[in-house]
Amino acid sequence: MSMVEAVLIRIPQPYRDVAIQYRELIKFALVGGTTWVIDTAVFVLLKNTFLVEKPITAKVFAVLVATIVSYILNREWSFRTRGGRERHHEAALFFLISGLGVAVYTAPLAVSRYIFDLRVPEVTLFTQEIADFISGQILGVLLGMAFRWWGFRRFVFPDENVRRQVPKVPQA
Repeated sequence: MSMVEAVLIRIPQPYRDVAIQYRELIKFALVGGTTWVIDTAVFVLLKNTFLVEKPITAKVFAVLVATIVSYILNREWSFRTRGGRERHHEAALFFLISGLGVAVYTAPLAVSRYIFDLRVPEVTLFTQEIADFISGQILGVLLGMAFRWWGFRRFVFPDENVRRQVPKVPQA
């Protein structure tokens, strides 16, 4: 029994049917949560050390690191039964969609910093940091994830059930 099957069998009905019906989205969200932690850690580290004066550059690097991890986890877990493309074509499309996603991710941070001027000396350091976190790590991530979910299913992994089949979950 796989780990996923072991978890699913413990979920009471009717929630188990919902989890099975939306398993791809749930896995995508879990991968997104994992890569959000990676993105946040890299962003905070870079923004507070090497790239203090360049928060947008720090964000781009953080998203790129998280995107590499995302490709591996999404391909092998979230969308493991989907495909329809040769591996190199799939990877190229994944990184293209993710590259477009970088613009979606960073847009709220850029608006916060350069349109609303939520940066020192116009605001306090504390206000700047809160604005950076909300715009970059919450709004940007939510918008980016929605865009990537659509793009991955539409272009990167377009065909269902072309790779390993989903195991049937035993009834409790």
